[in-house]
Amino acid sequence: MYQHIATAAATAATAVTAAAALTPMASVTFQQSSSPSAMGFLEERDLSAVPQIPEYYKGKTLFITGGSGFMGKVLVEKLLYSCSELDKIYLLLRTKKNVRPEDRLQDIFSSPCFDRLRQERPGLFESKVFVVSGDASEIGLGLSVEDRALLVNRVNIIFHVAASVRFDDPLEVAARLNLRGTREVVELAKEVRFLEVLLHVSTSYANTNRDPIEEMLYPPLADWRDTLQVCEETDHYTLKVLTPKYLGELPNTYTFTKQLAEHVVYEQRGHLPAVIMRPSIVISTHREPMPGWIENFNGPVGIFVASGKGILRSMYSNPELVSDYMPVDVAIKAFIAAAWARGTKPLDPSDDIPVYNCCAGNLNNITVAALLDLGRRVVADMPLNDALWPAGGSITTYQTVYYINVLLVHLLPALFIDFILWIAGKPPMLVKVQRRIYIANLALRYYLTQQWTFTNKNFVKLRSSLQEADKEDFYYEMEGIDKEEFFKHSCMGGRKYLLKEKDEDLPKAKAHYHRMIIVDIVVRCLFYGFVLWRLLHVTFVQDLLQNIYTLIFE
Repeated sequence: MYQHIATAAATAATAVTAAAALTPMASVTFQQSSSPSAMGFLEERDLSAVPQIPEYYKGKTLFITGGSGFMGKVLVEKLLYSCSELDKIYLLLRTKKNVRPEDRLQDIFSSPCFDRLRQERPGLFESKVFVVSGDASEIGLGLSVEDRALLVNRVNIIFHVAASVRFDDPLEVAARLNLRGTREVVELAKEVRFLEVLLHVSTSYANTNRDPIEEMLYPPLADWRDTLQVCEETDHYTLKVLTPKYLGELPNTYTFTKQLAEHVVYEQRGHLPAVIMRPSIVISTHREPMPGWIENFNGPVGIFVASGKGILRSMYSNPELVSDYMPVDVAIKAFIAAAWARGTKPLDPSDDIPVYNCCAGNLNNITVAALLDLGRRVVADMPLNDALWPAGGSITTYQTVYYINVLLVHLLPALFIDFILWIAGKPPMLVKVQRRIYIANLALRYYLTQQWTFTNKNFVKLRSSLQEADKEDFYYEMEGIDKEEFFKHSCMGGRKYLLKEKDEDLPKAKAHYHRMIIVDIVVRCLFYGFVLWRLLHVTFVQDLLQNIYTLIFE
């Protein structure tokens, strides 16, 4: 039993912490207005005369940073599955936890993300995907002389996906990967002899100091070269003190460094065939390679797990705010299409760099309240193993109410369970878990209490530019996604791929969940009964009831 409590609590804490560290559960409104920056790139071209997408990628050599991450895996899988005649994919991988890059490549391929590829295209990954040892945060990407020469002479397309996505990284850490890493990729791209596309992955939230946020480059809040110099030459403690003022209007080091990284790329307009993609909150797959696949606790899945385990009971947000979620496979289709659109046009010195807000916009959205209500229904139908309490809780727009809720439904139950663990000779741990959840909520507060207007006209225009033969594999339709079905698959994916819970355990989980509902009812009755009993024994209440009785019956 104690092991179940520890496992459930730790999992829920990880879910909420990861949701805060990885992706903002931001609230937005949307508008599809004209944007002056990149529309001409598509409007002035007749893409019906260029090769189809698989034909364009045929024989091409690709270099991908961030290929071991969530988006990177889906990108590699989709490229191999739908553009199988590409020549090679080189993944930049570093040694991690004493695991060599070559061994990490095998770990990547063992992911369920590649189940479809293993079944329908056996041997394709092994024959097409290769590793180059390096590190996107190092000078020269940490490449050997031989590997750099290999990339310079063979690569045609670069996807720069690698990034540090933690909100609380020190500025020097975020700048090392997000900013300097982008600079090093750009420097490599300048040397590549047969480069056709450099696709840089940014974020829709790189300019949250503005509203609306259009598909254009805004003036940076700092000079990226000066920022790198400051980060490289200033000691950690001084930089930590200076960081809040240095960030200015932006909320964290992630958005700040991603904003500056866009300008590293944009300075190369007319010199490099570059594209900037800004995905919003990237979550589980809609259809490919299978519905609901996910490998992190981004956005709603993290909240679902924490709530489903009974740990998360209160949120500080506006229930009517709208959140923008982007299924990862939809985003990846847009990446591949954007690279195709850029790569099929010879570079001209007058070319601008197209920018795409890769977000759902007003094509499909959901409020925070509707999302949580859907999550409760899914948990009731498909509960998680060893839940500490039934899913529930509330959303409040008032800080004082939120703090009271944290005290009553987060901290006090945690103290009670920790006391039981202490009596049983087990180490207390739930208060620590609730502290992590509270810190995660603080990290998300900026995004849960504000509203932005995104434009996504370029993003929509891109899909309409696809040739008819490419639409089956690459057309990304947001309007037709059934929210109820999608988020149900997302929750199922979180249960299966993150928590490793099996379908055969579901009857046991349901029985346990029903017991927790009974316990919840009993506890509520005892609590409110005690409160009522105490009130009835307060002199003021007794006098008030006596006066009411006298007025009515005498």
